[in-house]
Amino acid sequence: MQRKTWVVIGAGVLVVAGIGALTGGEDSEKQKKDTAKSAVTAPAKPTDKPIKEAPKPSGIPSPDTAQTAALIRALGAIEPGLVVKEPRAVDRARNVCSDIKADKPAATIQRNARARYEGGTVPSLTDKQAADIVTAVKSSFCG
Repeated sequence: MQRKTWVVIGAGVLVVAGIGALTGGEDSEKQKKDTAKSAVTAPAKPTDKPIKEAPKPSGIPSPDTAQTAALIRALGAIEPGLVVKEPRAVDRARNVCSDIKADKPAATIQRNARARYEGGTVPSLTDKQAADIVTAVKSSFCG
């Protein structure tokens, strides 16, 4: 009888193993299908090498070397503190030019120029100095 018991136990183990294999096989197939679906719907991976685009122009004119020299001379004549940091003075002039190109009212352009250049090395500017800054920007590169 002992041999019969082992045969029954062995058959039971085989049945359980077979059911497990069948069930596991279905899961495996389902996983393969899910993986295939996600591969189709997954977003494209970015390329290793980024595509270089041409820089977009800002729309704000930049003075060339001669225009920059003329601008710095004109600003320095208005107030020497305006040109202590020349790159910053030019950047501010470009923003004034942006206001001019946007056809903002003259009073707004002058007020914005004054706000841009006041502070730091130039604690305050007069209305005349602000108007002179706008004139300097127009005459040097933003005409």
